[in-house]
Amino acid sequence: METKGQIIYFIGGVKMDTFELFNNGKLLLPGKETSFAEMEWSKHPVFEGVGLKHIITAKDTDGMFSCHLVRIAPDCSIGNHIHETQLETHEVIKGNGKCINADYVIPYEAGTVSIMQAGVPHEVTAGAEGLYLFAKFIPALC
Repeated sequence: METKGQIIYFIGGVKMDTFELFNNGKLLLPGKETSFAEMEWSKHPVFEGVGLKHIITAKDTDGMFSCHLVRIAPDCSIGNHIHETQLETHEVIKGNGKCINADYVIPYEAGTVSIMQAGVPHEVTAGAEGLYLFAKFIPALC
């Protein structure tokens, strides 16, 4: 099923949506190439149904920034939590759901960008299609 706002690409005759392009993408730094396809999905240590790929980490940015590909299974949640010292952004690339950010409900769908200030409670719940996003942290989360 295609999601509203979802873009489909054909790469070498293979149909890929934006999420799959990044799931199979790569990080290029001077003298370093890292394949995202070779990275294992990590289970979130607290929230069931949440997978993470840590694609840019503190070691890549001297602790200044991190970027994580996040996969939330249908009807699962990243429950209410706070990052005391990090500003966090979400860039939704596939699926749907909602974010509660400082008690304000933000609908999430492909193309949505949201900012969570440091010290502000927030949570994310995937809809029936699941939810796929980039979570970026300044300074780095890990």
